[in-house]
Amino acid sequence: MRLQTFLEARWILAFFAVVAAVCWLISGWLSVICLLLILFTLAFFRDPERSVPADPNVIVAAADGTLTDIIEVDENQVLKSGARRVGIFLSIFDVHTNRAPIDGRVIYREHQEGLCLDARRPECSEKNESMTWAFENARVTIVVRQITGAIARRIVAWSEIGDELKKGDRFGMIRFGSRTELYLPLNAEVLVKVGDHVLGGSTIIARLAESVRKAGERASAESASPLREGERIEVRGFTTYSQQRNPHPTLSLEKREATEDATGMRS
Repeated sequence: MRLQTFLEARWILAFFAVVAAVCWLISGWLSVICLLLILFTLAFFRDPERSVPADPNVIVAAADGTLTDIIEVDENQVLKSGARRVGIFLSIFDVHTNRAPIDGRVIYREHQEGLCLDARRPECSEKNESMTWAFENARVTIVVRQITGAIARRIVAWSEIGDELKKGDRFGMIRFGSRTELYLPLNAEVLVKVGDHVLGGSTIIARLAESVRKAGERASAESASPLREGERIEVRGFTTYSQQRNPHPTLSLEKREATEDATGMRS
């Protein structure tokens, strides 16, 4: 168990430990029951490491659980457009840590109050308490929504807006049974089906479309080469020219003050 995850369980474990000590004075059998509850809590808050696929064009599951629906919807909170929603139901036996589905920056995080309906009911997506996230990179923006359930009543957020996360990094968790939704581009190729059990940060659920992949590659190339051939920048009074074809470019430096003095003398 990671320390960050363990801290979310500390008060529950402390409560069961105190109850177990009291029960031991009354009946050994009662203390055994408390011990089983402690073991269950430790199992619930387990947070194993995962093997994360390196391909930048794939989207991984944001949570452990069973796929309950894959449908086309309008995502009006962040994307303001149509998207393909992938719903994941987390039972009390699943790992409840949420992980980033892509490499990217957190650009949106908003908590919304609501009910605590059964996370398997279709209307829970709109009515239950939730936390909505958006992760963005040069290729795509993915929205993830953490939703409470009838048993899960606490959403935990570990990341902040502006944080740069790697695919599979932990950004939060939901305690004791819940639902996690991902909103994907309509042109993404979905690689899972309803009923599949997925692992957060590890199971590939979709692949970006070819056009999106090429756009992302172009954006990455441009960000890696800020100066194109013929462009120039000015730094502290010097004019610097970029010579892209020369592997060891010579910088043409012209001191403004010297040029101005020479011009004045000739005139």
